[in-house]
Amino acid sequence: MMTTHKATFLPDNKEVSIPEGTTVLKAALLAGIDIASPCGGKGTCGKCAVVILADGNRTQVLACNTAVQKDMTIEIPDKSRLSNQKVLLSEKQLTEGEFWRKYKLAPVAGKYHVSMKKPDLTDNMNDLDRLMKALKTDCGIEDASISLDCLRRLPDAVRKGGFEVTVTVASYRGRSEMIAVESGKAEKPPYGVAVDIGTTTIAASLLDLVKGEVLDREGSYNKQAAYGADVISRIIYADENRDGLENLKAAVISSINGLIDEMLRRNGLAPDDVVAMTCGGNTVMTHLFLGVSPAYLRLEPYLPAAVSFPPVRAKEIGVGIHPEAPVLTIPSVASYVGGDITAGVFATVPDTADELNLFIDVGTNGELVLGNSEWLVTCSCSAGPAFEGSGVSCGARAMEGAIDRIEIDKDSLEVSFSVIGGGKPLGVCGSGLICMLSELQSAGIIDRAGNMKNGHGPEFCLVPEEKSATGSSIVIAESDVKNLLRAKAAVFAGIRTMLSQVQMDINDISNVYIAGGFGSHINVTDAVRIGLLPDLPENKYEYVGNSCIKGAIFGLLSKEALAEMDALAGKMTYIELSIGNQFMEEFVSALFIPHTDISLFPSLTQADEKSGKE
Repeated sequence: MMTTHKATFLPDNKEVSIPEGTTVLKAALLAGIDIASPCGGKGTCGKCAVVILADGNRTQVLACNTAVQKDMTIEIPDKSRLSNQKVLLSEKQLTEGEFWRKYKLAPVAGKYHVSMKKPDLTDNMNDLDRLMKALKTDCGIEDASISLDCLRRLPDAVRKGGFEVTVTVASYRGRSEMIAVESGKAEKPPYGVAVDIGTTTIAASLLDLVKGEVLDREGSYNKQAAYGADVISRIIYADENRDGLENLKAAVISSINGLIDEMLRRNGLAPDDVVAMTCGGNTVMTHLFLGVSPAYLRLEPYLPAAVSFPPVRAKEIGVGIHPEAPVLTIPSVASYVGGDITAGVFATVPDTADELNLFIDVGTNGELVLGNSEWLVTCSCSAGPAFEGSGVSCGARAMEGAIDRIEIDKDSLEVSFSVIGGGKPLGVCGSGLICMLSELQSAGIIDRAGNMKNGHGPEFCLVPEEKSATGSSIVIAESDVKNLLRAKAAVFAGIRTMLSQVQMDINDISNVYIAGGFGSHINVTDAVRIGLLPDLPENKYEYVGNSCIKGAIFGLLSKEALAEMDALAGKMTYIELSIGNQFMEEFVSALFIPHTDISLFPSLTQADEKSGKE
């Protein structure tokens, strides 16, 4: 007989009975508590630290490496939780934007009220053909198929409404299908949901498909983060664990359903009121969302199962909207350039521009798109999750308690900072890490190669323990600096490699669009100073926010826009950076602040000469 024990989690006061030998990390997941585990439970990141309470003692352990062998009480500190994630939700009002100037409102699903001629012995046409005839005559809808569930409900709905019904029709990518039928004239309009499935965070918008208006927005962390911070960790987890793929699918579906449930609750709606969903995500996230194995994405030649994915009914994958509602994914370009980039470029970069544009989305991975109205090239650089707070001992997600801005006095080396939400800090988020690198080098604490200098030892204290929310000092180690340098070098090397492939120069770039939640908080001056972004005039940079959710909204409101996004994905030419030596040479050259070739950063040269820096 299997021995079970009780694990009690504080301060949540949640209890769960689990088999002996279960890790504390898995026990927490079973209790509905999400603990950070960027390394995917390998015991290498140290981010899942918890405290075991026993006999008046407090023992800190790693949740992934600690097995439950008896009844236990476990305290989970805030810094180890996947919670309070700061998610970028805003997008410009669509009524004021380019969408309404270019597209007419033609959503991928709508409700149509029809009155059918009542049958008699001389007119014995069946219910379905009678409905299809009325749809063609009154609404101009031809050759619409019907779902089995809708057909089952049709006879009673027709007679209950006296042969007057409202039918919900989903129309997209050259196909139409009746997915729901109601007696008489429907009171509620159709609603839709657009979703950005990010590796770290997920954002969703609820829309009225009749008015074309965003009614509500919601966002949170992706619960998959409990299985690894980056896509490679999750691919490995899915491949090496018996239920790995199903666990990851369940985690992301649970995350999305939580956002949908909250928006429906606030707006007094039911799941059946939502009749369509569009979503964008990177290629790995889309595989995991649909339950498709991404195993071969990490094995040469790095092939996905698909880049364009078939539509599915909500009930097939467990999304909490109308069971027959279509769930449409925006197509990817390649293994590591996904539908989030397709949606972002579509919604952001003008398709009539002859100027050279650069689109940058730096998150747990770095995706870049370069081109104009005639051509587009794209690549993915393995920046890793360092700027998302992983792989850095003082790193934190963009959440309350995270430092997002740092200043270091060059004479006293005293550190001042700002904290999201105020109060004592837990760690440093991505924008703070960029700022910190710039300040450390400017203050002479590190050299251009990221080495600690002037006798500072292997680490530098940013926040002493008495000012920290964790009770421990927040420090930056030399190894952390090197991880950040590798991340920034990958992005800049990707930009340089793409430019070289098309025989262009950094100065040929007219506009730089910075997308994503992390991108919206980047200080361009700091990013240029460390060599993350090209040294271009600041007026060439534009923050575009969550461009993926904006593109997903476009695709939900316009069949034409959805078709154009499909075409755009096919237009982009993917550059595989692992082929040849060019990217690696550029990467090695970029492992300095700002770069080994200082002439690439002319705006910094004069300041460096005046201060006598290396």
